[in-house]
Amino acid sequence: MKLQRIIAIAAVAGAAAALSACSSGAGGSTESAGGTVNWWTWDEKQAASYEKCIPGFEKENPGIDVKISQYAVDDYFTKLTAGFVSGAAPDAFQNSVPLLGAYAGQGQIMALDDLIADNDFDLSKFAVGVDSWKYTDGKQYGLPLDWASAAFYFNEQAVTDAGLTADDLATMTWNPDDGGSFDKIVAHLTVDENGVRGDEPGFDKTKVATYGIGSLGSGDFNGQTSWNAFASSTGWRLGDKAAWPTQFEYDDPDFVKTMDYVSSLAERGFSPAFGEFTVSGTEQLGSGKVAMVEGGSWDATTFAKLTDLKVGIAPTVEGPDGRSVISNSNANNIYSGTKNLDSTWKWVSYMGSEDCQSVAGADGTFLPSIAASMQAAADAQLKQGVDLSVFTNALQNGELYPAPPTINGQEIVDTIQPLFEAYFSGERGDDVFPEMTAKTKEILGE
Repeated sequence: MKLQRIIAIAAVAGAAAALSACSSGAGGSTESAGGTVNWWTWDEKQAASYEKCIPGFEKENPGIDVKISQYAVDDYFTKLTAGFVSGAAPDAFQNSVPLLGAYAGQGQIMALDDLIADNDFDLSKFAVGVDSWKYTDGKQYGLPLDWASAAFYFNEQAVTDAGLTADDLATMTWNPDDGGSFDKIVAHLTVDENGVRGDEPGFDKTKVATYGIGSLGSGDFNGQTSWNAFASSTGWRLGDKAAWPTQFEYDDPDFVKTMDYVSSLAERGFSPAFGEFTVSGTEQLGSGKVAMVEGGSWDATTFAKLTDLKVGIAPTVEGPDGRSVISNSNANNIYSGTKNLDSTWKWVSYMGSEDCQSVAGADGTFLPSIAASMQAAADAQLKQGVDLSVFTNALQNGELYPAPPTINGQEIVDTIQPLFEAYFSGERGDDVFPEMTAKTKEILGE
C-alpha cells in the first residue's frame, strides 16, 4: 500500500496516542507462554495469508492461540490509537514506516533488541526492511513482514500491434533531456481517434483514444508509483539522509528537470492530464484508455486477473545512473503494554520465519521480506502465470532504496501534496520546488 495513504489516514494517531504515552507499560509478563495473542492488520489479503501460518504455529506452541483481526485502513489507525489510549491495543500489529517515529517516540511500541538477542533471532534472513525499522535511538522496533516496489504493467496486444516487443519495454532507457527510448515507445503506443500514432505526422493530441502511458504526475510526496523511478534513476534521493532526513531534495536540478519531463508527457498528448482519470490503473489498462501504466508490486495479481487482456510486466526505466526506485517495508511491532509478551514474541518471531512467510506469501498478494520465502512466492506465482521476477530482480540487483523514516509525516503530506497538485495541474511552475524543499526543512527540523 502507498505510504501517503497510510500517513493520511493515521493523522489522528500521533496526537491521540501521545496522550497515553506515559500510561503505557514497559512490557507485559514474561512468565510462561500461553493464552491468546491478538494481532492486527489493515490488509485483508495479508490477514487471510497469515491465517495459513496459525496451524503450524499452534502445533509448535501448544497452549497459545492466535486471533487475527483485520480492519479497513480507514478505521485501522483510529482503532489502534484508541487501544493505546485505553491500554487495550493488540499485543502485536502490522505497521508502516511513517508511523515508526510517532509510536516509538511515544513509547507505544517496544524495542526488540533484548528479545532478539535472548532468542538468537537471526535478522540476516531478511533481504529487505531491517534498517528501516531502527529508531533514532539505534534500536530495532520491527521485524519485517513484506516490501513493495514499482514496475510498468502493459497491454501485450497493444505492444504487439505497435510492432514492439516485451523486450523493448524491459530495456527502456530514459534521461530528462530527450526521454530516451522510453519517450519513443510511449509516443508510438499513443494513438489518436483517427488511428494516428503519437510519433506520426497528423497526430491530434486533443483527441487521444489510447495514451501510451498513464499519468506519472502525482501528489504523493515520494512518487512511489509515479515519478520516483525517473528521478531516482538520475542519482537523486528523496531525503538528504537515508534515515531521518532533515529535508527533502525537491530543489535538486535533476529532480526539477525530471518533473518538467513528466509534465511534458501530458502536454504532448502521450499521457492523460493530471486528474483526468479517477479510476484505477487496472481499469484504465483494461478499458484500453492507456497502453501502459505504472503500478505497485501489490498490483501484480490484480492485473493478472483482467479478463480478455494479457498484461506484461516491465521494470522501471534505466536512467543516467541506472535503475533505481524507492521501496517501502511493513513490519511487526509489539505493543509496549502487552500482558502476554512471551506468547506475543513467539508469534511475531514465527511470522518472521521462513516457514511462515513462505506459506503466507504463496498467493502473491505481497512480497515476503525473507529472501528464501520471497523466491518461494515468486515460484508459486510463476506456476499460475504471474511473473514477479521484475521485482525480485530489482531487489537482487540493488536497484531499490528504502523509503526513509521521518518525523512529522502527516504534516509533510498536508503541506507537500497541494503543491505537487498545483504543479501538475499547471497552476505553479518550477518555482514551487525550492518552496517545497524549504517547507520540508522546517517540518523535518522540528
